[in-house]
Amino acid sequence: MLARRTAALVALAAALAAPLTACGSKPPAPPQVAGTQPAPAGSTPVTSPSPSAAPPPAATPAAGLPTITYTQAATGFPADPDGSSTALLGEGLQVDAKSPVYDAPGGQARAYLTPKISGVDLIMPVVQRTDGWVAVLLPSMNRSVGWLPPGGWHTVALRDQIVVHRGAFTLTWVRDGVAQQTWTVTIGAPATETPLGRTFVLGRSSLPNKVYAGLDVLALGAVPDDKKAVAPGLADAHTGIHAWYRNEFGHRQSNGCVRMPPAAQKVLLDNIAAGTSVVVLP
Repeated sequence: MLARRTAALVALAAALAAPLTACGSKPPAPPQVAGTQPAPAGSTPVTSPSPSAAPPPAATPAAGLPTITYTQAATGFPADPDGSSTALLGEGLQVDAKSPVYDAPGGQARAYLTPKISGVDLIMPVVQRTDGWVAVLLPSMNRSVGWLPPGGWHTVALRDQIVVHRGAFTLTWVRDGVAQQTWTVTIGAPATETPLGRTFVLGRSSLPNKVYAGLDVLALGAVPDDKKAVAPGLADAHTGIHAWYRNEFGHRQSNGCVRMPPAAQKVLLDNIAAGTSVVVLP
């Protein structure tokens, strides 16, 4: 788990204050967001269809809406319409300024999104477009999407995907729709299972604890499904993908994180960008 602590984070080379740690460890060194990847070879960008009418207008947000942060979620958002899909999500979206996010095109604003989360660029995979509006996977709440009206955001190309099969104890790195490598991993224990469904990579965090084999952790947007099952120190936890110092994989024994062989974690750190989608299957 990636638990909340006070620590210094950076987004790329810019040093910014932010609170992230992993699995109840001591505060980390700065996490970094991986650079934008080039457009997928041979892929077709997701584009809005030519509308026959103007997009539904965005209603004025009600007063007092929460802002989605690393530790604060929101309510009233719809479920991911295809949470078990392994189709490549080839676009990541970042808002240009603090923006309301809605429960449907032309629907009700439920919260605000910001360009950064805990000081790190917040890039969310695009899952659907309709009537000029765009739906993205949301951070800090599992299997939920939010809708944004046209304008006030920009997109970046994403070419990678991570697929975890809990039952097979495997993690597969996919690029441009083609599986690159598959590794045997350890997943969450029965009481603290790795959350099912689609999420995404928020960024990376450097941790001093030797159990992570001296390698950065990939922090994910997902949080524990049952927060009461984790230790009090992990109450604001996120799941992550990280190396493990012992050669013991193919088990259900983590706090929800995915434990990787160190050599495999190095491959992911060299290739995976912020915003990359992660789908966890049974």
